[in-house]
Amino acid sequence: MLASAEPETYIIDGAHTYPSFSYNHLGFSNQTHRFTKTSGAITLDRIVGAGSAEVVVDAKSVDTGNELFNQVIQNEDFLDTAHYPAITYRSARMRFAGDRLVAVEGELTIKGVTRPVELEVTSLHCKSHPLRQRNACGANATARIKRSEFNMGKYVPYVGDEMTLSIPVEAINE
Repeated sequence: MLASAEPETYIIDGAHTYPSFSYNHLGFSNQTHRFTKTSGAITLDRIVGAGSAEVVVDAKSVDTGNELFNQVIQNEDFLDTAHYPAITYRSARMRFAGDRLVAVEGELTIKGVTRPVELEVTSLHCKSHPLRQRNACGANATARIKRSEFNMGKYVPYVGDEMTLSIPVEAINE
């Protein structure tokens, strides 16, 4: 891990950051879908074990693999992208165990509803990016939420209320 003497800001690389969500579909299988447009920034001070993050997901970029189902997910029963075009996660606190980032505490806003959500960080790697010739960091983070808590509870309990959010993120120090 690269050491830093002060906080460093990393800009999210939208070409390598595709948040996804998975849920149980009618008891048959777990379905996973993703978003294809993400932006934001992450600030890290690995010396003092602190940081912050802002992740902005274009809700209209939902990709289920089926254009008709993308439209269903975007309607007012679910994401309501006509009124809420972005999903945001904002954090001002990161939790470290020694020099390892283990969690990000913040607020998730979906469909105009903001709730505290802790992301479990399963990996964080920072090093020089071989193509961009700049410092870069990549991480994988997950959380479990209930979609009904974000005013998206249609078809519960048939379609699972509990969802797993996964955010694989790469960011470049600009």
